[in-house]
Amino acid sequence: MTEVRTPAVEAAVEGELRLLRPEVRSSPELLEKLLHPEFREFGASGRYWDRTSIIESLLAGVAPGPRPVVVSRMEGVQLAPDVVHLTFDTENNGRRVHRSSLWRRTDDGWQMYFHQGTPFTPEEA
Repeated sequence: MTEVRTPAVEAAVEGELRLLRPEVRSSPELLEKLLHPEFREFGASGRYWDRTSIIESLLAGVAPGPRPVVVSRMEGVQLAPDVVHLTFDTENNGRRVHRSSLWRRTDDGWQMYFHQGTPFTPEEA
């Protein structure tokens, strides 16, 4: 993937990093602003999430929430005027996950439309 840090890619990266913050993950208003109404996720746990279920889970503390997350290898590419694809890795309490997300520009700003997480071990990286 060839990364070009266009304003659209920068906006998606900013949104992605905001979604990892504990204060955002515990706020229904902020989550609703950043997650597209048609949001879907294939989680690192293997579970399928939609917007409602991921917000409920984050607010209930079921999904990873207030723990610090280390982000590395963040790359982005603008696929279309209103679509950005991000890839990156996270580490949280020793658990490493490759991540991929699609962001769409809407009337409400940039929102995450799709996310997938795949666990990996350091040897697989």
